[in-house]
Amino acid sequence: MILLTEFNDAASAITEFMDTGGQVLIVIAAVIFIMWLLIFERFVFVFYSYRSVKKHMVSVWQGRNEQTSWYSQQIRKALISRGTTKLNRNLVLIQSLVVLCPLLGLLGTVTGMIEVFDVMAISGSGNARSMASGVSRATIPTMAGMVGSLSGVFTVTWLRRNAKKEAELLADNLAVSH
Repeated sequence: MILLTEFNDAASAITEFMDTGGQVLIVIAAVIFIMWLLIFERFVFVFYSYRSVKKHMVSVWQGRNEQTSWYSQQIRKALISRGTTKLNRNLVLIQSLVVLCPLLGLLGTVTGMIEVFDVMAISGSGNARSMASGVSRATIPTMAGMVGSLSGVFTVTWLRRNAKKEAELLADNLAVSH
């Protein structure tokens, strides 16, 4: 019962925060959710699935009788390319979502400021209380977009660096054995 009450309190606090930020904040939240879903998928692949993929590629290469001909070298390059492609999957999409977050925050700033200017046009510049909701609609999406972008930038940088390192290790593992 206590857990349900805490869940309801958290849900109402999130709903209130989302209402304060306006509709653009909902779009930013959706973009951040998709971005982190893709990031989580990449982490699962890197830490769990890639080992078996790498092991399979190395066993295919080492199972070849002949590794020095032009044809064998093309097979080696194809294996390395497949591994690199699997390591880099969705990284461009994640990076695009990282770039999209601050742009959506800027859109929230513009829509919030339009609301402030509408209030100023209707009630004059002396009504600070009515302008406050527009200012919060201008600042909250900007903050959310920047936080989402910063969290994604560090993660994408790590994923790219790790993919490059693993691709180089794969190439080393597929070296020609004499």
